[in-house]
Amino acid sequence: MKDTPLTLCLTKGFSLVEMAMVLAIITLLLGGLLPTLSTKMESQHINETRKQLDEIQQALIGFAIINGRLPCPAYSTGEEDPVGGGVCNHPYDGVVPAATLGLQTTDNNGFAVDSWGIRIRYAVTSWSKTTSPLFSNVFTTSNGISTVGISNLSPNLLVCSSSIASGFSGSGCGANNALTSSPGVPVVIYSTGKNGGVGGAGLDEQANTDGNRVFVSHTPTPDFDDLVVWLSPNILYNRMVMAGKLP
Repeated sequence: MKDTPLTLCLTKGFSLVEMAMVLAIITLLLGGLLPTLSTKMESQHINETRKQLDEIQQALIGFAIINGRLPCPAYSTGEEDPVGGGVCNHPYDGVVPAATLGLQTTDNNGFAVDSWGIRIRYAVTSWSKTTSPLFSNVFTTSNGISTVGISNLSPNLLVCSSSIASGFSGSGCGANNALTSSPGVPVVIYSTGKNGGVGGAGLDEQANTDGNRVFVSHTPTPDFDDLVVWLSPNILYNRMVMAGKLP
């Protein structure tokens, strides 16, 4: 029988059965690699975002040293709202004022974004001194921190380990649930994570975006992937003392 081009190809190269086996092996290998690659990429996103949050903390400290106050959160633009500080229009539900801080990682509208391209949230204490001498919005008013003095300062943002703990509310963590020392912290910065664009369904994620001064942070779960950091008041005060901005 005379060989045809097809029989010559199958004789000299792979048979159809062999080709099918090779393709099956490649499919299995790719199937095993894809989850690993996905996990690696997700870890990279998390690490890059944590680095951004740390850089924002340092930028906030630098701003406080120069201006004697913390900036208000941004809302409709990349600038703090209002410009110049004082009474912040969105103290608990705003975003990082990238333009005010001179940050570079921004979206097309000038907002600071995480490695998923989602705007990074920023909350600042609106604590006011209510005993004589009175002083409103101490931490966001020019020279308010130095005027009131370290011993009288009482920032009141709270970070809790769970939103379903007994006693948790929009004004407190409840018993044995606080991650921050009493009375609280001046700043909370957080990324809403991979699902931030669509919003998380978990109660702990919802607690971070409900517009009050109480936030939640814990290790990732299927319902929680927010990355939350806060600025210790002691670190802020020490850096301002070292810079000669506080006695």
